[in-house]
Amino acid sequence: MSTTPLTRERIIAAPKVLLHDHLDGGVRPSTMLDLAAEIDYRGLPTSDPDDLAAWFVADAPGSDLVHYLEGFAHTIAVMQTKDQLERVASETAYDLALDGVVYAEIRFAPELHQDGGLSPDEVVEAVLAGFAHGTAQARARGRTIIVRTLISAMRQLHRSEEMAQLAVRFRDAGVCGFDIAGPEDGFPPTEHLAAFHLIQRENFHMTIHAGEAFGLASIWEAVQFCDAERLGHGVRIVDDIERVDDQYRLGRLASFVRDRRIPLEVCPTSNVHTGAAASLSEHPIELLRQLRFRVTLNTDNRLMSGITLSGEFAACADAFGWTLDDMQWLTLNAAKSSFFQFDQRLALIDDVIKPGYAALRASV
Repeated sequence: MSTTPLTRERIIAAPKVLLHDHLDGGVRPSTMLDLAAEIDYRGLPTSDPDDLAAWFVADAPGSDLVHYLEGFAHTIAVMQTKDQLERVASETAYDLALDGVVYAEIRFAPELHQDGGLSPDEVVEAVLAGFAHGTAQARARGRTIIVRTLISAMRQLHRSEEMAQLAVRFRDAGVCGFDIAGPEDGFPPTEHLAAFHLIQRENFHMTIHAGEAFGLASIWEAVQFCDAERLGHGVRIVDDIERVDDQYRLGRLASFVRDRRIPLEVCPTSNVHTGAAASLSEHPIELLRQLRFRVTLNTDNRLMSGITLSGEFAACADAFGWTLDDMQWLTLNAAKSSFFQFDQRLALIDDVIKPGYAALRASV
């Protein structure tokens, strides 16, 4: 077992895989200001990009969930036209590539981007065009990234079956799966069974936001009623793990999730900012990693949490003493859990990820 430490330089250079990142949660502050000026949107709290970036990030971890969620009203307000969506998507792909991300699945809810008159299909087309443009720009800089998208349905808007049909319609154009997002409490996954059954009948992929702010019931419904392939966050599975003396005893749901290798899309910094974890050092990701759940590391909302995937790895390395081996294990988990076809996953792992980490070890 290698004990190669995780320096910031190695983290940035290492190939990374991102499975849980929201398009409207990762807009550049400078872009926010540009787009707001173009449409005379006056809702932003400041016109200084640095001050705006600081405003979006919760001042005290876990203390301001309302403030954290307020930011989406601003980002969505400037993502209502084809040009706006394409620009944000292009910059997302480019920024992730420069951060060393080699594969990303970015999610967004088309139903939130129709105030300007766009149809759901036009929203998806604009985002996919943006990803293609940003990917090409990154390639010109010598950075290769594959960006695909997940169509999210907002639980509280009750258009999930329509959004599932939309995801299937674009499955050969860059959409790799379906998701539901929004408030867990009061909007259980079972309210959207028609959408999930449609995805299943179409032999398509799904992930479900579950086990973030809400508890085990959300995870249980997502897994046992909806047949979720992955869990968005899923950290509350720790509530079904009991410490007895120096041993950990898993309850039946936790055992099932681990035995079935159901991936957890864990977003530690976001969880701290929303109050799902008291602090990074107390976040259950390290326990879940030690117990060998299928843990993956993610950003959730790069703007609202002031984070990059490299920054997320660096923060966890500082908190938990992770090594290069740990980072590779988490990255391979993400690659294996992606909604990429099997042969493409193998190529990503064998031709990109493993050689990338081998080169980093050789350079020590």
